[in-house]
Amino acid sequence: MSRPKRLNVLIVPSDGSRPLRLKLGRWVVYTLLIAAAIGVSTIAAAVGDYVRMRGLVADPARLARQVAEQQALIESFRNRIGEIRLEVATWQNLHAKIWEPFGPDAGPARQTKGIGGASVAKSAERVGSRLSAIEEVDRLAETVDEEGQNLRALERLMARAGKALALMPSRWPVRGAVNSDFGSRLSPWTREAEFHSGLDISADRGTQVHAPAPGTVLFAGAQNEFGLTVILEHGHDIRSLYGHLSKLQVTQGQKVERGQVVALTGNTGKSSGPHLHYEIMVKGQSVNPRAYLWD
Repeated sequence: MSRPKRLNVLIVPSDGSRPLRLKLGRWVVYTLLIAAAIGVSTIAAAVGDYVRMRGLVADPARLARQVAEQQALIESFRNRIGEIRLEVATWQNLHAKIWEPFGPDAGPARQTKGIGGASVAKSAERVGSRLSAIEEVDRLAETVDEEGQNLRALERLMARAGKALALMPSRWPVRGAVNSDFGSRLSPWTREAEFHSGLDISADRGTQVHAPAPGTVLFAGAQNEFGLTVILEHGHDIRSLYGHLSKLQVTQGQKVERGQVVALTGNTGKSSGPHLHYEIMVKGQSVNPRAYLWD
């Protein structure tokens, strides 16, 4: 069966008028279909190019925002590293103060890199600005590692000295204002200069007096000057004295622990009002109790 050489196209108007009949050759139909396909392809390609162009135009702006956000994050990160460096610097100063009483041989050994020669100093800010974030983190990690070694060395020292420190009268026997400090003062009775061998701590009558360190009761009784008095022996030739008491809570020869109540404050002996006379003696000599108080 042969294919028709012509095609009839019937166009029916919507207003009900007479239909229009077109007779088109087969080649004309094929040409129209190919032209339509080419047109659709061209439009699709143009739309795709338009979308891609819009994406290319939008990308630089989005990229710029992302770069700005990353730069702000890095700057915040560097500022935080600077704050941590300052904090670590305070640790170093604190370590130096802690180790100083023990002498230069007691502290942790530090590796030194001796160099010399004239040079022009560069500011820390300029040098730091050239470091990458990773390099800054590496330098901070090295500093923190060094301070960690210092802390571990200090921990070992405290472990060795812990037992001795526990025997020191380092806490206040009562809490209150210091009415009269250790050293020279005017006598409250003669108004002449005299030496005061301890601290007069303000306390209402009946306030509990706590042992500042473990020890043994060396004396518990009445004296002419301090009235009712307790003296504790802490070892290592260290003793503590508590005067002007109203009531004794321990007896001679008794063992006491740190914080144990040994007496109640009062106004006995040569006293102008209720308070506690607190005294520390080392090898029989009165010393300033503040040198032993930690808080």
